[in-house]
Amino acid sequence: MTTANHPRTAVDRAQLGTLVLLAWTGDPAQGHDTPYLVAYSLGDGPGGTEGAGQATAAMIAELGLTTGDVLHDRTRAGAFAVQLLVQGGQAVLTMPYMNAQCPAPAEWLAAVEERGSVHFMLPTRAWPEATPGEPLDEEVLQAFLGDETVLKKTAHVLLPVSRLRA
Repeated sequence: MTTANHPRTAVDRAQLGTLVLLAWTGDPAQGHDTPYLVAYSLGDGPGGTEGAGQATAAMIAELGLTTGDVLHDRTRAGAFAVQLLVQGGQAVLTMPYMNAQCPAPAEWLAAVEERGSVHFMLPTRAWPEATPGEPLDEEVLQAFLGDETVLKKTAHVLLPVSRLRA
């Protein structure tokens, strides 16, 4: 779930609708334990899935990102408008257009602890089938985020992880 926190923007936040955050890892048994985090629209804004896609594309451009097969490495690039905090088993994402958090699975937290970064994804295609609070099996996840047309219209960012200091 989200809250808006950026008063001036070219992005029509209403068109984004509900933005959802989801954390998962690849299969460690197959040597693929990358922690992933995706922020996606349910497409439930006034413009539907098309309006959500246009608003997300505008947000990606405003963040200085591109879509496609480029992984934007923000781990060494200084200040960036997207920040990720991991605390108390939660992933907390702050962006100019939203604040969102989600529970993170134990294997995701372990991968984040080891790597210190996540592969953050921001697709321009809405994903109304992935409703918060409903179980999401691996096949549904793979069908959406493994789809070449979705991946080509997704911003990919290697995002550093912050933690609260004790």
